[in-house]
Amino acid sequence: MPLDAVHTLVESIRDAVIDARANTTGHDADVVRLDDGSDPTHDGDTIYRVDLRAEEVVLEWAAMHAHNPRGPFGATFAVIAEGLPGDGWTTFPAGTPRDAVETVVIVDPIDGTRGLMHGKRSAWALAATGPGPARLGRAPHLRDLQAAAMAEIPTPRARLVDTLWGTRGGPLHGTTLDLATGAIASARIGPSGATDLAHGFASIAKFFPGTKVMAAEVEEALFAAVMGDPPGGAPVIFDDQYISSGGQLYELLAGHDRFVADLRPYFMDALDARDRASGHAPVRRRLCCRPYDLCTLLLAEAAGVIVTDGRGHPVDAPLDTTSDVAWAGYANRTLHDALQPVLTQLLDAL
Repeated sequence: MPLDAVHTLVESIRDAVIDARANTTGHDADVVRLDDGSDPTHDGDTIYRVDLRAEEVVLEWAAMHAHNPRGPFGATFAVIAEGLPGDGWTTFPAGTPRDAVETVVIVDPIDGTRGLMHGKRSAWALAATGPGPARLGRAPHLRDLQAAAMAEIPTPRARLVDTLWGTRGGPLHGTTLDLATGAIASARIGPSGATDLAHGFASIAKFFPGTKVMAAEVEEALFAAVMGDPPGGAPVIFDDQYISSGGQLYELLAGHDRFVADLRPYFMDALDARDRASGHAPVRRRLCCRPYDLCTLLLAEAAGVIVTDGRGHPVDAPLDTTSDVAWAGYANRTLHDALQPVLTQLLDAL
């Protein structure tokens, strides 16, 4: 089954990264391909040394399935992944026209490289699959994905790691692996049932320079509108910047965060419009969330998390490695109904 295959893939990536870390020397932060426009074959995020083994696992896995026309993906399929040439599409068997692809598999081999390579926080291997152009009669989008899996890639000091998997409309499955003993238990997952943000974690992503000021201003205005001034001046909303979209979704579905939004595309559009209005040349667009970062969106939704495009509409995007995606996640419907209208107004006012 396709679900079994992507489940195997993400756990294989996790295991390979752990093994490579134990058996290699050098620094994971060594840059291999830089997102500076100097490499015409690379149009995506910066690739670090720690990413390379994960990319190899994806290609090895794809080659294995390419020799099995009766396998889970049919006679033709495509892998869409960060690190692959161009817009990230590679078809199997080699040379298959894109419009003849029956099944697509979109992968982010390591989502959260920056935190992982400095030993600060787990990264995630993400993969999802759905019908391809030959079955859809058009290019596939995020909402076409039917099965997904995500595996936690731990820091060197971690002992427990989670893996989650499921299908659209089906139940969410999860396990926790003890790396020290090999024991596997059911993962304890479930979004927060809190009806407001008081004494919980909530944030608008402001990872990188360029949009931090605007993100902070919108965040301050949003929280002030829905919570008001904290009594006695003590903070009641806590911030946590997890530089991993898959990790952010996990924090929502695991009950750790109540609200997370990544609105960088809107902020960049607003800043570009201001530059044009003032006669200045727009700055080069900076890195945003991409479709592969959100390929496990259906798992969060299976857990009950509400995810929109930040303006109240469903999140969707073509399956590529270059489209900018904005999103907002709410732990439950009550939080969505309280925050989303205010957030829409703030975005409209940019």
